[in-house]
Amino acid sequence: MTPVARNRLLALGALLVAGAGLAFVSFGNIGENLVYYWSPSEMLGKGDDAYGPTIRLGGVVQQGSIQWNAEHTTLHFRVADDTKEGAPSVLVRSVETPPQMFRDKIGVVVEGTYDKSGLFSSNRLMVNHSNEYRAPKEGEDPNKWRETLSDGSATTASTGAK
Repeated sequence: MTPVARNRLLALGALLVAGAGLAFVSFGNIGENLVYYWSPSEMLGKGDDAYGPTIRLGGVVQQGSIQWNAEHTTLHFRVADDTKEGAPSVLVRSVETPPQMFRDKIGVVVEGTYDKSGLFSSNRLMVNHSNEYRAPKEGEDPNKWRETLSDGSATTASTGAK
C-alpha cells in the first residue's frame, strides 16, 4: 500500500469514527436529558405532556401567595406569567430554604416536575435580580438588604405543613 492510499484510508476511518460519535451524541437518548423552559401559561397549555419531564418554570411570584414554614423548611408559592391579577399561575412547593432576595413580585425560575394534582415540585429555586449595585443613601440603614421572609414580607404557615 502506498503512503498516499494509507493516509486516505486513515482519514476516511477518522471521519467515520467522528461521524459515528456525533450521531450517537445527537440521537442517543437526547430526549431524556432535555429540560424544557416554559412560562406558567405554556406549561398549562401543554396538558398531559407537562406531567413527568423535568421543567424550568419561569415567571413572577404572585403577590400574597408565599407560605413559608421554617420548622419544616417548606415553601409554597404561586408562579404567574406576570403581576396582573388573574394571570395564569402554578402552585409551587419547594423544600429548600429560599434565597435571601426571594419575595413577592420577584422574577423566579424553578426547576422540577409537575404532577396531575396541579402541584409543581421544585428541587431548585433561582431568583432573577439585577446586577447593579446601589450604595446606601445618606441616613439609610446599610443592613436593610438583610430583610428576610421572617420580617413579615410573607405569611408564615402554621404547623402541619408537609
